[in-house]
Amino acid sequence: MVQPFQALVRGAGPTGALAALALADAGWLVAISDPLDRARLLDRSRAYAFSHSSRRLLEYLGLWTQLEAVMVPFRHLELQDLGARAQVTFELPDLGRRLAQQPGAALGWIAQHGPLMEVLFDQLACHPAITLSLGSEAADLQAEPDLLVAADGPHSPTREGLGIGQWQWSYRQNCLSALVGLRGSEADQAWELLRPEGPFALLPLGGGKVQAVWSAPTARCRQLESLSDGGFLDALASALPDRFQPDALFDSPRAFPVAWQLAHRLHRGNCVLVGESGHRCHPVGGQGLNLCWRDVAELHRQARRVAAGRLRVQRLASAYALRRWPDLLLTLIATDLLVRLFSNRSNLLLPLRRLALAAMARLAPLRRLSLGAMTHGPCQLRW
Repeated sequence: MVQPFQALVRGAGPTGALAALALADAGWLVAISDPLDRARLLDRSRAYAFSHSSRRLLEYLGLWTQLEAVMVPFRHLELQDLGARAQVTFELPDLGRRLAQQPGAALGWIAQHGPLMEVLFDQLACHPAITLSLGSEAADLQAEPDLLVAADGPHSPTREGLGIGQWQWSYRQNCLSALVGLRGSEADQAWELLRPEGPFALLPLGGGKVQAVWSAPTARCRQLESLSDGGFLDALASALPDRFQPDALFDSPRAFPVAWQLAHRLHRGNCVLVGESGHRCHPVGGQGLNLCWRDVAELHRQARRVAAGRLRVQRLASAYALRRWPDLLLTLIATDLLVRLFSNRSNLLLPLRRLALAAMARLAPLRRLSLGAMTHGPCQLRW
């Protein structure tokens, strides 16, 4: 009897957890470990926007039904440039007829970190091909796996241990995340507000709650973190357009650094870099986790080829890396250009910004093209 291939996944965040489930679905035996325990892995005040590229992967893995239960759909996306006083509204028809007419059609979905990870951990724990090791019990349970998956974050010890360098720079911004009660928006409406000091996303979570993702200079974010609840809500109200009325704060606002990173290579030997161990972009447009999960989709595709005998296991890492470069480069360049174009006070750029958003607002094909790149990825990844 042919023994199944074995993989070791380092890192049990959203990307590492899904990578383990994807490899197990492909017929591999998987060990996944993380030095943090379950409680610390769950304790993040953050929400994620999920696009159709992530939904396709989850459906293929048979996980969509479980994860959809903790997601809130949005069917309207308002993009506003507050500096140029221009805006574009994306609606379901901008997805294209096939997706717009599906039952439960949505532009995307929002989920909080904690409930999302609860579902993923439950799936890891009950899968017979997966061994999960967290916290003080974490260990590399397979000394010589066929594949090593580094999903251990932007400061990846695995990447550093392999001597893989990276291109990187830090934005002069942090992102501050807070769960707030907000009036002035529909329950299925998401907002991307492009402000001179940085993008500001409002992600609907149901029940009048939204996750505010506030990009601002680092010193400003530190000052906001130190405010009382009432002081923070006052600052939030002054930063948002008049139509919004924040009236409750449900957690402690937390800021995290924002950087652009890309590893010099995505593999070495039998190791592949997946998610933020290999790349990191500004969260504008909600591209971060979707880009990471498209890594997982490609890893799943190549692991299935190996299991089916169509690819030698020694070539999996290089095949994965070769397929991921176009999507990574295009997405990282696009998000960086968006931030540089819209997060500034240059009067010279205002006419260009107004023209771009006016064209998008008037021309449906341009909206479909823009939304398609955001929701499927610029390379239209399929498997």
